[in-house]
Amino acid sequence: MSPDVRSDLDAIPAYVPGASVPGAVKLASNETTAGPLPSVAAAIAEAAAGANRYPDITAHALVERLAGHLGVDPGNVTAGCGSVALCQQLAQAVCAPGDEVIFGWRSFEAYPIISRIAHAVPVQVPNRPDGALDLDAIAGAVTDRTRLIFVCTPNNPTGPAVPRADLHAFLDRIPERVTVALDEAYYEYVRGDDPVDGVAEATTRPNVVSLRTFSKAYGLAGIRVGYLVGPTELVVPVAKMVVPFSVSSLAQAAGIACLDAGDELRARTDAVVAERTRVRDALVEAGYAVPDSQANFVWLPLGADAASFDVHCREHLVIPRCFAGDGVRVTIGDPDENDRFLAAARSFVTGT
Repeated sequence: MSPDVRSDLDAIPAYVPGASVPGAVKLASNETTAGPLPSVAAAIAEAAAGANRYPDITAHALVERLAGHLGVDPGNVTAGCGSVALCQQLAQAVCAPGDEVIFGWRSFEAYPIISRIAHAVPVQVPNRPDGALDLDAIAGAVTDRTRLIFVCTPNNPTGPAVPRADLHAFLDRIPERVTVALDEAYYEYVRGDDPVDGVAEATTRPNVVSLRTFSKAYGLAGIRVGYLVGPTELVVPVAKMVVPFSVSSLAQAAGIACLDAGDELRARTDAVVAERTRVRDALVEAGYAVPDSQANFVWLPLGADAASFDVHCREHLVIPRCFAGDGVRVTIGDPDENDRFLAAARSFVTGT
């Protein structure tokens, strides 16, 4: 492992999983509190009976179902071991050593690591004060060496989503030689007035891909399955970078079942969105500055107080995700979990 990659790994905030702290509520990893949707859990159990056989290396059935579900050609879709694996495959497919990968910061902490693994140079562009990506600054950072831009919308860990009109203006400024990856891991939680549909962008522009996952809203974080949609000229080289058999037979069956569970999913995400609003409103009332989040988490830009807030929450048996010196991200859990977090947040303000 190169020193640069090791340094990036060391920079990832450490956290103690809630399961290792008796009685603690884990709100650190943007997982759903509930398990897989009931119909999906049944499909996983059925697929487990055939776990002695290797999975389809091409995930053909899942890709076909995704294509039909999204209204695109199967040649415009590939599946992977979660969207993060596809992010890495994309960087390896489009970047040569020394090429640049641009992304907002703070954003998904895997981006600098993925860039280094592809022997590319990560370029971090500071976010706006409200935690939103600064698309003008990102476009202005493009050089002759830029090959890939990650646009995380909604942005992890800060929460704001990119408005569609802003995205269109941004994409119009980016040369076609530069691939733009719309990382939409939290797409199902977006309820904005002008939402981005990355699949629509990826099917109308030659240099745009959309990355989505079943890990978040569908509750399959432990199964590891995601997908990429884009022009065939980008999908094919990305698919060639896959680790063979990395999308397991259970993951493929679960992904297909998820596509048949639209009503169940909408009810689940509506409940999370309602809690997201309640939690943010309560934090603002308590005196915290909280950006408008379109994901399943909220961001507290606490700066130098982030570490002490994290310690305080842990003492109150709530496990958030701390980015020391910057802020704290807190997953939206069920109402009881959220109440426990809010009690800890309020007592931090009052010093009790």
